[in-house]
Amino acid sequence: MPLPGVSLGCDYNPEQWSPDVWREDAALMRQAGVGLVAVNIFGWSNLEPSPGRYRFDDLDQVVELMHANGIKINLGTGTSSPPPWLTTLHPEMLPVAADGTTRYPGGRQGFCPSSPVYRERALALVEKVADRYGKHPAIALWHVSNEIGCHNALCYCETSTEAFREWLRARYHKIETLNEAWGTSFWSQRYGAWDEIRTPRLTLSFRNPGQLIDFQRFSSDNLLDHYRAEAAILRRHSDVPVTTNFMVTAHIRNQDYWTWAPEMDVVANDHYLDNRLGEPAAELSFAADLTRGLAGGRPWMLMEQSTGAVNWQPHNLTKAPGEMIRNSLTHVARGADSICFFQWRASAQGAEKFHSALLPHAGTDSTGFREVLKLSETLQRIGEVAGTEVESDVALLFSWESWWAAEGEARPSQAVTYLDQVHGAHRALREQGVTVDVIAPGTDLSRYKLVVVPCLYLISDADAQLITDYVAAGGRLVVTFFSGIVDERDRVRLGGYPGAFRDVLGVRSEEFAPLKPGTTVTLSNGQSATLWTERLQATTATTIATYDDGPMAGLPAITRNQHGAGTAWYIATNADMSDLLKEAAEVSGRQTDKNVEIVRRSGGGRSYLFVINHSTDPVEFPATGHDLVTGQPVTGALRVEGGGVAVVREEAS
Repeated sequence: MPLPGVSLGCDYNPEQWSPDVWREDAALMRQAGVGLVAVNIFGWSNLEPSPGRYRFDDLDQVVELMHANGIKINLGTGTSSPPPWLTTLHPEMLPVAADGTTRYPGGRQGFCPSSPVYRERALALVEKVADRYGKHPAIALWHVSNEIGCHNALCYCETSTEAFREWLRARYHKIETLNEAWGTSFWSQRYGAWDEIRTPRLTLSFRNPGQLIDFQRFSSDNLLDHYRAEAAILRRHSDVPVTTNFMVTAHIRNQDYWTWAPEMDVVANDHYLDNRLGEPAAELSFAADLTRGLAGGRPWMLMEQSTGAVNWQPHNLTKAPGEMIRNSLTHVARGADSICFFQWRASAQGAEKFHSALLPHAGTDSTGFREVLKLSETLQRIGEVAGTEVESDVALLFSWESWWAAEGEARPSQAVTYLDQVHGAHRALREQGVTVDVIAPGTDLSRYKLVVVPCLYLISDADAQLITDYVAAGGRLVVTFFSGIVDERDRVRLGGYPGAFRDVLGVRSEEFAPLKPGTTVTLSNGQSATLWTERLQATTATTIATYDDGPMAGLPAITRNQHGAGTAWYIATNADMSDLLKEAAEVSGRQTDKNVEIVRRSGGGRSYLFVINHSTDPVEFPATGHDLVTGQPVTGALRVEGGGVAVVREEAS
């Protein structure tokens, strides 16, 4: 990690302000306990105001000012948005959308990721920045670009078409192999030469699913290749860690971060509370667990979050008193050792002028700034937690490739979305007080007592076999509907659903029977279910619940199967999983209210209990030790007021 303890940091955009404000900001940052600032994130047009003419005077002053105030720097390469002069000289580098229309400058990330012009000019800038600041003692972290692929991950221009073809050649080698992988015998799509292949722009009908998923893979790999190119330059000039900020959130899906994470010296994520969701705090917990999975279970950093409202949702809600601190400690509880914000000072102009900041438009005499000071004090109090790891013996499998494929254009039900099913499974475990490791298919499962597989539509035979072997060796498995259906080519496994998991689950389904939105069926266990049913038969499994009504009345809806030394459950409909997961995870009872998070971090002989109370009522939890937040001893029982947080250094039993 770039700093010891649990550090507080932020983005800082000094190019928006005068030098007098810089000096004021540095003093206020010191007062607020800010230890790390990200600068030069959008600095390209300031550093290179015209082609080949570089100007570092302002950035030099800011770097020295931060250094003089004891504030470390997360230095951006400045390549996230090209300056207007570059796209004016080279309009061919502008991105093209799926409908074939060009997107013009005026926003951010206005470039084609495959553009050789962009690559050449961006790497030239990185060379200059790295050469100038690579040995500066204030630099604690390198920040490649910013939120890579947030807006321009998928480009359909002619340059991208050529790059896509080259990627396909490297993947398949022979055009016949590609035809087989994409199933091009369908609809007379068979290719005779590589130059017949294009990016999958919008068509009059459905597009080829194999082509679509390969285009997603190509686009993720293409952006990663550029990250590697920038990182290589930085590492030639500096031994400071290099990273970029992921976007593990509910609304960004274009990078397969399982392939990106090994390239990061530190895994970092941006996360903003999404008030378009039914339970934003539950999604925050999932995102934090997934980021920890990307970090291999090790500590990670939260590169961006907001103190209050954002500017890009339809309704930009502010945070209630204490909510920002609860959000921050949820990230810490789930593995973050650095808590950073966008941004330090709220902008007076530009598209993000109504985005909240550590220092709001109202200034220091504000509720928001006082809460920042309180958070800073809290992070300092719990600093000894840094370096410990989250305890979990339950895993949930998550796949970006399955997300892409499961939400293809022609699927059984448009109402079934991958992330909703994943969130539902994670939320049910969270409400039982179970901490979950979110991991990739293919990960070693041997240490987990339960593995949950929600809606894993696409999975390779090898990864499916690892799951089957895990159960045979004594593991517990819960699989939900629309899982195991296709292989990595998006080719259906014949012989009945759920394909790759038929044997381990002891079931066979002949036919999907999705329900219309708003339709409910009743199960024999008293539950109701929505969205999905299927014509299922139990081969070796025991039926736990059947459909009482609906198109599949009398048929199994939930089953349990003994496979080898282990047990596997199948949920063939969209029903409440809480009781089943409680049984499968062997949870004796809900540890506390469902709106209260209980997480432990441990390491080096230390154990820390996090209790985050999102409810309005006080809760009690058995604990003995010392509450780092209040500084008070805890003997036998911990009381956390409504909206409060506690971090208890537990005494050894």
